Amino acid sequence: MKKSLLTSSLLLASLLLINGCGDSGNGGGNGKGQNNTPPVASSDLPVEVQNALKSEKSILSQELTNTLSFMGNEERLAYDVYNELYRQYGTKQFTNIATKSEYKHITAVQGLVKKYLLNDDVNFTNVDAPSLGYMNTAIEDMKAGTYDISEIQALYDALISKGSASEIEALKVGCMVEVVDVDDLDRDIILAQNENATDIVTLFNFLRDGSYNHYWAFDKGLKNKGVSDGCCSVGTVDGVNFCHPEYPQK
Repeated sequence: MKKSLLTSSLLLASLLLINGCGDSGNGGGNGKGQNNTPPVASSDLPVEVQNALKSEKSILSQELTNTLSFMGNEERLAYDVYNELYRQYGTKQFTNIATKSEYKHITAVQGLVKKYLLNDDVNFTNVDAPSLGYMNTAIEDMKAGTYDISEIQALYDALISKGSASEIEALKVGCMVEVVDVDDLDRDIILAQNENATDIVTLFNFLRDGSYNHYWAFDKGLKNKGVSDGCCSVGTVDGVNFCHPEYPQK
């Protein structure tokens, strides 16, 4: 198993144990909320991210190359999960994070994929066939809840099943998604640093900073609902610790 899949696999296993393998809940909910995300131009990204996308290409190992595809799928998962849970509950954290942050994250990773896949010698070996081929696809035209990495697909289904149980469980799902993102990015940033891929380090740090902020938004949301421990109420499941008071806060 690729390192970047380890935390996601543990989370998936814990969710399946908690929820079983039932309906993903894509058709449920009360219909609250609509997603009307405006397009994000590359010029709307932080200057350091824009510069990273414009910089010279780094020489990537296959393992590091695969992190681009994996993070593209993982950021889309967060965006899709939050949009669906907003549709069900109308909770502002979900739409704010999806439309104001995850959308930019997808745009940034898509730019990185374009940067490297313009070279025909670069390919992803962790993508299931057939690939969705979203390198040049507008985010609005990407099919929500459908991914070309089977691990991410199963994780999405399990997260929606858990989040559909109640608004509290949905907010806990937000905590879980962000911890998984941080854990995966921690490993991927070290890998990129070891390969001197400074452009990827910069962009992945941008993603991780966002995940820190999102974690605290969901933590606050839980506390506002009377869950005094916030995200720490999720605890440790199958070796994954979801309580992170050490995460930086703005």
